[in-house]
Amino acid sequence: MTIFFHELKRSRISLLIWTAVLAFMMGITVLIFPQMKPQMSQMENMMSDMGSFSAAFGMDKMSFGRFTDYFAIECGNILGIGGAIFSAIFGVNMLSNEEKEHTAEFLYVHPVSRFRIVTEKLAALVAQVVVFNTAVAAISLVTVASIGEDSDISVLLLLFLAYMLLELEIAMICFGISAFLQSGIGVGIGTSIGMYFLNIIANITEDAKFLKYITPFAYTEGADIIKNHTISATYLLIGMCMALVAVVIAFYRIQTKDLK
Repeated sequence: MTIFFHELKRSRISLLIWTAVLAFMMGITVLIFPQMKPQMSQMENMMSDMGSFSAAFGMDKMSFGRFTDYFAIECGNILGIGGAIFSAIFGVNMLSNEEKEHTAEFLYVHPVSRFRIVTEKLAALVAQVVVFNTAVAAISLVTVASIGEDSDISVLLLLFLAYMLLELEIAMICFGISAFLQSGIGVGIGTSIGMYFLNIIANITEDAKFLKYITPFAYTEGADIIKNHTISATYLLIGMCMALVAVVIAFYRIQTKDLK
């Protein structure tokens, strides 16, 4: 497990900064709800007149006046976009960094199989995503408890679980991409942002609903989770299959590639 712990140690500062920033933003968003609540009815009326814009972000199905709905919209966007970029960067750097930083020559000549190297790096990536989400969720829930608003904790936990699964999917897809690149931060960020906008497009028009089978943001829709008290099994299964294919590709690529 030497490589596993080395990866955790190497990324510990970045992980701490990402966790602190996202947890802070989530906490502030929760804390301002009691002050904003009296104006929420006006905001709702304004949003209801915005047509496709409201539909794009799922705001046409929820009420800003209910804390759980507010949390799903505002905090969901923060954790969705921020968490997706976080997991994309960590995922796309996991394998590509070895060639970019010229440490591959040192690592791959040791009596450790390439399969084990990729396995431990993948385990480190999963651990980082889980730690990130656990810490952000814990801090957010403490903040929610401190404002004394009525909220459905089971729904909030489902939302956090959905976003963690989203981040794991994006991390693994970018992990697969990293096996082909020497530097891929731009590709990773582009992938995560692109998937976010695919979901927006799918929400705007019925003709683009098929895009929901491509983007992991489909199973993090707050309105659907609040309404059904569950995560869409269809979209989730497709997403996990995509992640698995990306991981298999990464293993195959590293086993067969010539190091530069």
